[in-house]
Amino acid sequence: MLTRLLKHLSSPGWWARRAFRADDLAAIRAAVKAAETKQRGEIRIAIEGPLPLRALLREESCRDRAASLFQTLGVAATREANGILVYVQLIDRRVEILADQGIAALVPPAEWEAICRRMETAFAAGNYQTGMVDAIERAHASVSVFAAVGALHLIGPQGLPALLQARGFTVTRLF
Repeated sequence: MLTRLLKHLSSPGWWARRAFRADDLAAIRAAVKAAETKQRGEIRIAIEGPLPLRALLREESCRDRAASLFQTLGVAATREANGILVYVQLIDRRVEILADQGIAALVPPAEWEAICRRMETAFAAGNYQTGMVDAIERAHASVSVFAAVGALHLIGPQGLPALLQARGFTVTRLF
């Protein structure tokens, strides 16, 4: 605990955040916007340098901090329970992804974990923009689902399209 505390207290926020330059942040914003136009998930990125003293004294893990920010940043308050938080803790060199209920039901935790570890590997090599954009694209691909069904399942208010729409999915009829 003491080592982590000293590391966070001795690292100025600007120093930690220098890893993401202005052009990196612009590319990340563009990737988020592109992903959000292709699916209904709402992606929020939180990049944090030193933790607040209160979080350090409570010995919050990166996962706990991400959960706290998930609430604080309003990711949990999305209308369709489709929020995704990508949390980057620069001092601890950890990444966490939290998904709201609607997204979590579609993507197994192991898939989010793999995306996180892949980002950490890219960040360790100094590839911050590439690591983040790749993660956003992988997150988007993880929640994109295509289903084909027989004609008898399409009819009426209890048909599959109506049920999917009621749960917040975009349904496009192709016939």
